[in-house]
Amino acid sequence: MFDRTRNSNIAARTVLAAGVLLLPALASAQSAAAPEKASQAAESKSTDRWLHIRVISSEAKGETVRVNIPLDLAEKVLPAINKDHLRDGKVKIDEAHMQDIDLRAMIDAVRSSKDGEFVTVQSNDADVRVAKKDGHLLVHVIDKENAKKAQVEIKIPMKVIDALFSAGKDELDLVAALHALSAQGDTELVSVKSTENTVRIWLDSKSVTD
Repeated sequence: MFDRTRNSNIAARTVLAAGVLLLPALASAQSAAAPEKASQAAESKSTDRWLHIRVISSEAKGETVRVNIPLDLAEKVLPAINKDHLRDGKVKIDEAHMQDIDLRAMIDAVRSSKDGEFVTVQSNDADVRVAKKDGHLLVHVIDKENAKKAQVEIKIPMKVIDALFSAGKDELDLVAALHALSAQGDTELVSVKSTENTVRIWLDSKSVTD
């Protein structure tokens, strides 16, 4: 059913590459920032939100990659990137692949519904579960078919999803989603475990990963 392990690895590498590209901008922003009073710095430090990405390879010559990105920096840098479908912090949805699917109507239906399981699929290829609980959309996938079997868990706050779909009909607003994410507490967003890699994406107020 999936090339899911391969796709999740590609996605993780793409996110990591984006994070690495943001690091020079972070250094520049820090060097240009004016000094603040000690009390203001302490307050800012306690309220800063950081997006962390960690990929641990299980291969014999494996490596561990860690990326830490302050959300406020990502909000400022994204609008400056104009490449392919990404423009001004928004991603253009390919209408050719979205025919007959009204994503906003689907999201609105999920938002207004009670907590519960919306989709449960069990097959020889994979187990898939989609649910809503405590204001979060949950997706749980176990890939059984691939030799590098993977378990994927995604937990996205509904407020972040609403912000993501707040742009035009055929756009996703990444900056608005990041802004909404910055208002969330510490939370784990994505977890991928396979025989090849372990990937974790989470949000907290620390500037370093464990």
